[in-house]
Amino acid sequence: MLIEGKWTQNWQPRQKLDDQGRFIRQVSYFRNWITADGSAGPTGQGGFKAEPERYHLYVAYICPWAARTLMARTLKKLEQLVSVTVLNPRMSEQGWQFDSFPGAQPDKLYGRTYLHEIYTMADPVYSGRATVPVLWDKQQKCIVNNESADILRMFNTAFFNLAEPSTDLYPTDLHSQIDDLNQQLYQNLNNAVYQAGFATTQLAYEEAYSKVFATLDELETRLADGRDYLFGNRFTESDIRLFVTLIRFDAAYHGLFKCNRNLIRDMPYLQRYTQRIYNLGGIADTVRIDHIKTGYYSIRALNPTGLVPLGPDLPWQ
Repeated sequence: MLIEGKWTQNWQPRQKLDDQGRFIRQVSYFRNWITADGSAGPTGQGGFKAEPERYHLYVAYICPWAARTLMARTLKKLEQLVSVTVLNPRMSEQGWQFDSFPGAQPDKLYGRTYLHEIYTMADPVYSGRATVPVLWDKQQKCIVNNESADILRMFNTAFFNLAEPSTDLYPTDLHSQIDDLNQQLYQNLNNAVYQAGFATTQLAYEEAYSKVFATLDELETRLADGRDYLFGNRFTESDIRLFVTLIRFDAAYHGLFKCNRNLIRDMPYLQRYTQRIYNLGGIADTVRIDHIKTGYYSIRALNPTGLVPLGPDLPWQ
């Protein structure tokens, strides 16, 4: 991680633990917003107007948080407005790195080797982990935001006059319901699989495991009435948040993170739901199972040999 702009230690998967061995996730640091007119958003400072080809997204296919932003970029048809660089799924001793894996790319903006060098370009004395996604302003040469929830939401609104207006991932009449469900998904599934995988005590592991499968059971029941998405026939950002965890579950979380009561393919409604979203236009291009498996199983603290399992692949491929 970085301490006052200097790389000080090899990358470790566990960011922070409480006294019960529970995994604690780092809070995002850069929280500015792109807006239609450049005014300030809910957090941070203004000065980031929605303009074509001004912004760049750094992502990794392995990462569910980064995948959220890729999905929103696709669904809102921002591909020609916001450029992208995909990082190597294998975590190096200095964290995320560019190139050197099929489908990964060099840093086409500045020729850097590691993502943490992008962070120190934005803030020479930054302390913390260099995480994805990163939304970069090519004009001001700074990080706009590195919080996936913010980026997802600004992609939905900031480029309204430049992109796809018919897709609304956060409809006004569902704001409170989406916010409530998002919080439940984050605490009890999206982050809980990591809490299970990175737990250092039996108590912390079993606590997280129980949250994961109680939530999956609730979602299976919710979808059993024949609805297409979490809010009936309306696809929202909550579906994005759920999908990115479900698509990684069988390939990584079931085995490596010990969330092994059952696979998603054993839950028929969640399985069909996952396939339905995967088949939406362009979404399949945001999913690379080879990156997902290679990335997770390269975490030496959890898989010292580095062996990558041959299966499972997506069952509908």
